[in-house]
Amino acid sequence: MKTVAIIEDQTAIREMVSQAVIDQDAFNVIIESGDGQEGCDACLEQKPEFVILDVMLPNLNGTEILRVFREKLPATQVLIFSGYQSPSLVRELLQAGAHGFVEKSAPLAELRKGIEIVSSGGSYFGPEVALLLRDAMADPKSSESGINILTKREREILQLIAESHSTREIATKLDISVKTAENHRTNLMRKLDLHDVASLTRYAINNGLISIGS
Repeated sequence: MKTVAIIEDQTAIREMVSQAVIDQDAFNVIIESGDGQEGCDACLEQKPEFVILDVMLPNLNGTEILRVFREKLPATQVLIFSGYQSPSLVRELLQAGAHGFVEKSAPLAELRKGIEIVSSGGSYFGPEVALLLRDAMADPKSSESGINILTKREREILQLIAESHSTREIATKLDISVKTAENHRTNLMRKLDLHDVASLTRYAINNGLISIGS
């Protein structure tokens, strides 16, 4: 049986996805997590063969998890299952290593199809995402702006700011000095031309780093 991890912060959706996987006899769900960092750590330890991953997660978002997997779990197949999608986000997820993307608004049969194809080593994109992907490919310059101009550390700090963490809390979480955290915060504000927490939070939501309920 193929081992599976489900990283999704909404309990009801996580349980629904788990049931959809269990209904297919070829899978064994070994990890269920609602926290990005905890889910990522569990995957690094248990090395599942297939992961169903949300994008907007607390503590570590789906894009950063993909980057970790690309380096440390290159054989793991990953299907994104998210309610948020945009051309730039879809392209970024593909560049980070996603093998497929099914939108949460899709029928359950669409999710099952994505699970079957991606877990077998293929690529699959739901109808809405396929349209967005075509838009992304038609406008390659869009990846040169927005969230893509931030460094990995700046994206981490942006997410933590949007999750209402203070600069001191961010420094502690990332094991850096308060001064370094302040410098990263200043740099990302300058790059995005956003200069208050409310604007940064809206930007993080619009770019799939956090959900409105985070």
